Amino acid sequence: MTALRPIKQTERYLTGWDFFILWAGAAICLTEIWAGGLLMPLGLKAGLAVVILGHIIGIVPLVLGGIIGSRTGAPAMITTRGALGPRGSYLPAVFNIVQLIGWTGVMLWFGGHAAARILPDSSFMGVRAWILVMGVLTTCWSLVGHGFWKWLQRVAVILLLILSAVMTYAVFTQYGFTSLLKTRPNGSLTFMLGLDLVIAMPISWLPLVSDYSRYARKTSTSAAGTWWGYLTASSWMYVVGLCAAVATQSDTPDTMVLDLLASLGLVAPALIIVLLSTFTTTFLDIYSNAVTTQSIFPKVNVRTMTFAGGAAGTVIALLFTATQYEGFLLFIGSMFCPLFGVILTDFFVLKKGSYVAEELLGRGRYWYSGGVNLRAMIALALGFGLYHLAARTGWPCGASIPGMLGTAVLYFALMSFGSKAKAQDA
Repeated sequence: MTALRPIKQTERYLTGWDFFILWAGAAICLTEIWAGGLLMPLGLKAGLAVVILGHIIGIVPLVLGGIIGSRTGAPAMITTRGALGPRGSYLPAVFNIVQLIGWTGVMLWFGGHAAARILPDSSFMGVRAWILVMGVLTTCWSLVGHGFWKWLQRVAVILLLILSAVMTYAVFTQYGFTSLLKTRPNGSLTFMLGLDLVIAMPISWLPLVSDYSRYARKTSTSAAGTWWGYLTASSWMYVVGLCAAVATQSDTPDTMVLDLLASLGLVAPALIIVLLSTFTTTFLDIYSNAVTTQSIFPKVNVRTMTFAGGAAGTVIALLFTATQYEGFLLFIGSMFCPLFGVILTDFFVLKKGSYVAEELLGRGRYWYSGGVNLRAMIALALGFGLYHLAARTGWPCGASIPGMLGTAVLYFALMSFGSKAKAQDA
């Protein structure tokens, strides 16, 4: 199994419905409910506005990133070579490996603690045992191959959607939507910082969206499926987390929701939500970590790296305490907002929406001098600094928007008005 081969049109089998299922499954998870709870200081009205606006802003680049994969048939980190050069692409690849192993650990940590909370009287399944079991099962899910993923995801996500409806009904029945509207913000979180926290979630998927969109039968249907699948499910989870946090003034809305289901005698549905949501989200991180690693080390076997990534994430979950989740989200945004400001500008503006996949893998026009596009790297560094400047000084427009758009403008200016990088044939 190799990541470094463009997927031919005859090998593509995923429909728009499959992408809806894939990204809805990625979004239905405890971490999204938790992230919705981070917006509690805004109150319900402003929180809902942030959820909707942040998702619309964040999903636009996610869909555009997926279009690059579906047009080229190449995985995400290979497509970054078009802008950064083959050696320049190693930098985002390393960042992506770090975030994907981190996400694997975070997801397994949340899942293990949630399962142990639902079944506190289990004498043999404590937190660590649950983390280990989930790590093994999720890694196996990642190893079974694309054909099985398609059907596993369909069954699991349809069941998750039904259970999520039950969960939502329980939350609103318990707390009452009308009473939640009366809550007022406490001023400890600004609207734009809340927006950054929401935007960071879909942005975190940008470095791997092409790993899956390259299997799309049609670009248009994959884009539509990605948009509606992630927008619907992620916004839904954020709203559930926000409402539970506002109602209880708790900073752990995910556990409050599960406790509510358990108190209503819905222990089995609560446990199924925990298990399936962990599997349908985390397997994407584990598999894409392997694909990203192979973009740096082409001779590495994807299945071997899939196993290694699952094991690494499981070990981190066993040792890690998810107390810096908000900071983790913002750090992801600071890495990948500038990166995809460069990538999307290069593909859609400078390259007119077209890369030649074979040339991304060979020594064609995308091979900059020394294998690195220095102008892209300068734009990335300035964009990273711009993001953190905006975040630390509290710009009214937040940090995500200037981080991505500012970097895009810088990159366009450097590429347009500087001397053109020359292709190098060796």
